[in-house]
Amino acid sequence: MLAMDQSGKISWRPPRGCDDYWSEFKHCKSLRNRFHHYYTYGTSPSCQQWKEDYHNCREWEKHRGTESKEALQRSERNRLAEQRKFTPVWKLRQDPPRDWHMPLNQEKPQDS
Repeated sequence: MLAMDQSGKISWRPPRGCDDYWSEFKHCKSLRNRFHHYYTYGTSPSCQQWKEDYHNCREWEKHRGTESKEALQRSERNRLAEQRKFTPVWKLRQDPPRDWHMPLNQEKPQDS
């Protein structure tokens, strides 16, 4: 993400605040989340990436290192790619239903 610094130059900044990465890590490690993840997927969640992102973000804030910047960018790209893998549950309509204008309380013929 690009932002303007105090001198008027455009500079890069992390897509999230460092505290956001730490909050995600704490949430990931919480007992409630671990139980939910185990119940849903049958495995414990891997929280290491959130911790690494937090440390890379802090490193970027302190030293503006290119390695920490690239690591954060790579992590966010991977996270977005992972989200795009899943297909929507519902099929999206191209047109409204034929009877969209009818009142809801009116009886419609049952499709059998």
